[in-house]
Amino acid sequence: MADLANQLRRELDRYSPGGKLPSSRALVERFRVSPVTVSRALAQLAAEGLVVTRPGAGAFRARPRAAAEPTGDTSWQEVALSADAAAELVPRTVDASGVLVSLDAPAPGVVEFNGGYLHPSLQPERAMGAALSRAGRRPGAWSRPPMEGLADLREWFARGIGGAITAAEVLVTAGGQSALTTALRALAPPGAPVLVESPTYPGMLAIARAAGLRPVPVPVDADGVKPALLADAFAATGARVFVCQPLFQNPTGAVLAPERRGEVVRIARDAGAFVVEDDFVRRLVHEDSGPLPRPMAAEDPDGVVVHVGSLTKATSPSFRVAALVARGPVLERLRAIQIVDSFFVPRPFQEAALELVGSPAWPRHLRSLSAELKARRDTMTSALRLRLPELALPHVPSGGYHLWLRLPDGMDEATLVAAALRSGVAVTPGRPYFSAEPPAAHLRLSFAAVANAEEIAEGVRRLRAACDEVLG
Repeated sequence: MADLANQLRRELDRYSPGGKLPSSRALVERFRVSPVTVSRALAQLAAEGLVVTRPGAGAFRARPRAAAEPTGDTSWQEVALSADAAAELVPRTVDASGVLVSLDAPAPGVVEFNGGYLHPSLQPERAMGAALSRAGRRPGAWSRPPMEGLADLREWFARGIGGAITAAEVLVTAGGQSALTTALRALAPPGAPVLVESPTYPGMLAIARAAGLRPVPVPVDADGVKPALLADAFAATGARVFVCQPLFQNPTGAVLAPERRGEVVRIARDAGAFVVEDDFVRRLVHEDSGPLPRPMAAEDPDGVVVHVGSLTKATSPSFRVAALVARGPVLERLRAIQIVDSFFVPRPFQEAALELVGSPAWPRHLRSLSAELKARRDTMTSALRLRLPELALPHVPSGGYHLWLRLPDGMDEATLVAAALRSGVAVTPGRPYFSAEPPAAHLRLSFAAVANAEEIAEGVRRLRAACDEVLG
């Protein structure tokens, strides 16, 4: 193949730019090589930018590339962007790498164990399309909505929380990430500490650091955050905010134990602090789960809990409709920040959300999703225990879309992640989930972003090969 490519490269000057080269059949006969060799040689020249291949038409000499525009000098920006850092108590760190680990799509053929959203086969695409179509025809669908969100949608979110929560205490937001950003900006000034679970969602850590906040870790176990350590952290730091995921926590999958729920709220109330409840996967409950605890906000009459709930995880990454719920004076601050940042969530999306959750397709989708997530979780759990028993799986969740694995002592996390990608499976490293030094190396594996159970089994097989490579 290399000899043929060299020969064709030398002969390119015979053809004018855009001129057609001899057909593959003619090259096979002339050089007495196989069609595969011709195809590979042309592919090599195409990769070098010397040839352009057009399916059904043949190969053509590439036209000269236009001269590149002169590049400017942007080095001045390094000074401009860092000029304020010296004056900041806690310099802002705008780093999306921890979020991109779960957002970047791997190359074709790579099993996606790093995904943070449902595979298209699990998304209610037909129901969403129909809802969006109906929403666009609603009277006034393209007019400006109320700043807080459509009244009916706010009412729907309030009913989902329960307790004494009313529609007047709900703000509609453009996804959970936007709601968390608004909450942290409203509740903590730059330079302040913010208590976070350890480990926790990297996107929230990125929000905090971008706002100039100092994330302070509070360890979790199988029953959620440890109340005694939470009280100690409030006392030691003077923090006024604690961010938690009490239901199917990301990444551990833990559910905050009943006896701890009231204690967490009481500890925060005694510290004069808020609890931001990120209730991100309530609608991703598995078929074998028992009754779910109500959101903490439903049992909080004093406005300690600021609640975040979203439709995104149960639908599509592009269906960015969520709710921010609060009581008391803080609600007005949250509302003001959201208005300043984004005005409002586009009305067609809000109308589509109402159409979707009010349709018969919505409960059918949730039932189907619940059964499928359980089946996928069981498939991955069984495959891991069979093929990778050295990876500890301390907790099998009954909700959410991922498993949290501890690596054996001495196994390097970054090395395994790189080896896994070479083996054709993308996994999420554990390091971005910790705001301080992690106690051990971990991996997070998603079973929702892949096509089916067969792909889960193949992904675990490839991860086994990667572990064997790392272990030598």
